[in-house]
Amino acid sequence: MSLWNKIFGGPVRAERIDYYEEGLLLAQEGKHHEALTSLRLALKESPGDPIVLQQIAIAYTRIGMEEEAIKTYRHVLHRNPESSGAHYGLAFLLLRHDEPGEAVEHLDAFLANPPAEAEARDYVDHARKTLKELRATEEEPESDKDS
Repeated sequence: MSLWNKIFGGPVRAERIDYYEEGLLLAQEGKHHEALTSLRLALKESPGDPIVLQQIAIAYTRIGMEEEAIKTYRHVLHRNPESSGAHYGLAFLLLRHDEPGEAVEHLDAFLANPPAEAEARDYVDHARKTLKELRATEEEPESDKDS
């Protein structure tokens, strides 16, 4: 079926494009700008969807638009305070922006309600390790930090 028919429908109405799935596939191919476009279209179909917004934040991060990613994660958390994915993504962006105190809060929130899926195990382990390191740094005496 031609692109024209997919967009506008032909004699037989074209099947609906799943922009979210398309965005994920493009992101897997490393086409993050294109993925962002598809994810924005998915968001138009499902305004405020936290899963779509989190994927948009990931795309922003991968193309270097970290401030936009931070805003997007904060938007997700404003609407869904228990969103573990948003806590995780935001925590690591805050660490890059030298805001460890707030990052600790988000890592704690992530670990308070971690995803149960087996494929999330590495993320949970990474969050635990990072949190442990941050807490160890917080506990160092000031004289040790200056040396």
